[in-house]
Amino acid sequence: MIFSDAMLFAQFVSGLSRAMILFIMASGLTLVFGVMRVINFAHGSFYMMGAYLAFTATTLLAGSFGFWAAFLIVPSLTAVLGGVVEVFLLRRIYEKEHLLQMLLTFGLVFVFSDAVRMIWGVDLRMVSLPSYMAGSVIVLGHQFPAYHLFIIGLGGAIAVVMWLMLNRTNLGKLMRGAAEHREMVGLLGYPANRLFTIVFMMATFLGGLAGATIAPAVRISLGMDTEIIAECFTVAIIGGLGNVWGALLGALIAGMMYSFGILVLPQYAMAFIYILGGIVIVVRPNGLLGKSSPVKV
Repeated sequence: MIFSDAMLFAQFVSGLSRAMILFIMASGLTLVFGVMRVINFAHGSFYMMGAYLAFTATTLLAGSFGFWAAFLIVPSLTAVLGGVVEVFLLRRIYEKEHLLQMLLTFGLVFVFSDAVRMIWGVDLRMVSLPSYMAGSVIVLGHQFPAYHLFIIGLGGAIAVVMWLMLNRTNLGKLMRGAAEHREMVGLLGYPANRLFTIVFMMATFLGGLAGATIAPAVRISLGMDTEIIAECFTVAIIGGLGNVWGALLGALIAGMMYSFGILVLPQYAMAFIYILGGIVIVVRPNGLLGKSSPVKV
């Protein structure tokens, strides 16, 4: 099988677009684990809620305004929902064993799934793109979907904002300190509960943003939460659970493996990613950029 340069470049752009969605999702997942030590199975539910909320927002606010308004409204709503979950549920079991935290977040997956079924039903939903985002643009002499390039730009912007937040703000330094020595937060006089609420709301904001971003590119349906969360955990494992930059590296690897793997063995494109995740667990259990202890944000 011979692949042209144009085809390979198209797959590269497609893989990069997929990687950015995975990064936005996995960065929230790994942020919660790095600071709060919580493995949040319900993170995919906020992604699904974000996609459905984007459908509602673009339906109520038609046209280009509705599309852009969804990017502001939807992540904010999922962040508020995340804050409610953290304050009224997670906060009550921080001192309990990790198994209870995992069971709680796993149970939330079913709660959110039933809530989506009650509110939006079981029919597939779609979000339309504005006309100027639905077409193609020419890059280096090749045509590419404009929305893919938008997703790549958004993912790059999120990475820059994450770097600035973690390295140039007091909140970021506190989060990094909490990842290294959780007890330090209390010793510095900062309420740990407040920090955890902020972190969880940031993570769910990212989950909702990822859902709103992917909504115009897929058919929105029940079950999209469990599909993405399995891949996100694999991405986090490859890069190093608890490490934001590991999430970026893992997302890039997974995105490219899927995009180019589908050219060779389409039916096993996803399997390549999970096989790599299994190899990393065996050979380097803490991931490519992870450390044994403590974890690093």
